Amino acid sequence: MVIIRTTFGEIKLELDAEKAPKTVENFISYARDGFYDGTIFHRVIDNFMIQGGGFDADMQQKSTGEPIENEADNGLKNDFGTIAMARTMDPHSATAQFFINVKDNDFLNHSGKNMQGWGYAVFGKITEGSEVLDKIRAVPTGSAGGHQDVPVDPVIIESVEVVEG
Repeated sequence: MVIIRTTFGEIKLELDAEKAPKTVENFISYARDGFYDGTIFHRVIDNFMIQGGGFDADMQQKSTGEPIENEADNGLKNDFGTIAMARTMDPHSATAQFFINVKDNDFLNHSGKNMQGWGYAVFGKITEGSEVLDKIRAVPTGSAGGHQDVPVDPVIIESVEVVEG
């Protein structure tokens, strides 16, 4: 289990190491290193997702480790309350950034091993804290640091704690 502590409250997640072993290991490694402490949810789009884990409150991007292999072909779907890895156009470019789906986003699912079809690797789901998700997804957003959909007031990830089951 993982607890994401934010300025809006706690979100508890259950990770699926069986279906997304590399992704879970990557996320846990960043969490244990304290990488996420003080980062923000820098992209918030109501009725889509909230993305975080890569920028500090001043919209400065943090440097990350090597990208990981995309495990989006694991059968897990980008449904409401699932957590998935963010990436660039390159299907195998995910590092530290993640997003939480705030609705079912079928178009993000794996459909084929090509540029259009790779999808976004889901690696867990929320078990507690959907009311926190609702609060975050409703914050006013604007532009900052060349990015759109940035919360006007930072939504800070205070810590990501890995709790051994």
